Amino acid sequence: MLLATIQWERIALKWRSLAERRRDHYLELYQSARWKHYYSEADFLTEMRKAAALAERWIEIAPLRERPAPEEVEQRAAA
Repeated sequence: MLLATIQWERIALKWRSLAERRRDHYLELYQSARWKHYYSEADFLTEMRKAAALAERWIEIAPLRERPAPEEVEQRAAA
């Protein structure tokens, strides 16, 4: 069961990373004004909002965990 949980968490983190990269790509398009080559203003804003909302949703679904300190891992293994 633990292995399956870890695998699902890893998959969710990959989807989160993809959504964040997509959001960052739209932000870079906006900052460089390259979006004008590919989109109308209304279409670009719609897509950018979707990408931002999706990234925020994946942040909620798959939050980054703090990794335990090496001492904590050793203490758990010794117990």
